[in-house]
Formats: sequence, C-alpha cells, structure tokens
Amino acid sequence: MARTSNVFARVEPQIKEEAEEILEQLGIPMSNAVGMFLRQVVMQRGIPFEMKLPKNMPLAYEGLSKSEFDAEMEKGMADVKNGNVVSADDAEKYIRQKYSI
Repeated sequence: MARTSNVFARVEPQIKEEAEEILEQLGIPMSNAVGMFLRQVVMQRGIPFEMKLPKNMPLAYEGLSKSEFDAEMEKGMADVKNGNVVSADDAEKYIRQKYSI
C-alpha cells in the first residue's frame, strides 16, 4: 500500500455538506476527491480550472490610492453637475442585479 500523508483544511460547513452529498452520489470518498484534485494540480502544474476575478466589480475604497480616489470623486461630481443622477433605490436595485448580491 502506498504511503499517505494527512491534509487538514478548513471549509465552510455548508460547502462541505453539499460536496459530500455530490461525492456520495458519485461514489467517491472526500479523501479520494481531494487526492484527485491534488494530482491534477501536479499534472497541470497549477490549479486545474480557470480562476478569474469577476468583471466590472465595483471599486473598493481600500484598494485606491489617494489620486485614484480623487479621480473617482471628480467623475462622480461631474455626473452630478451634468444631471446624470439616479435615485438611491434605483442605484441599489441596479447594483444588486448586476453583481448578484
């Protein structure tokens, strides 16, 4: 029998439960699924699936430099001066729909 090593990972309970249900239907124990993932990491020499940031995410204040923040504020002020405004309710509705939140 091949030697094994332990891997400990913390995951959200709901995700773990849902994954266990699916793996059970496939007849694959969780430890085998993790091993399969790690083998693919080795074979692919990286994560075996595409990983991208969502497109067009709203800017986060914490990630902006002072000059970037000032530029965004200037754009917003120009919109207000030009009458390009919407109600807070409409803006919230748009953001929730666009970013699925």
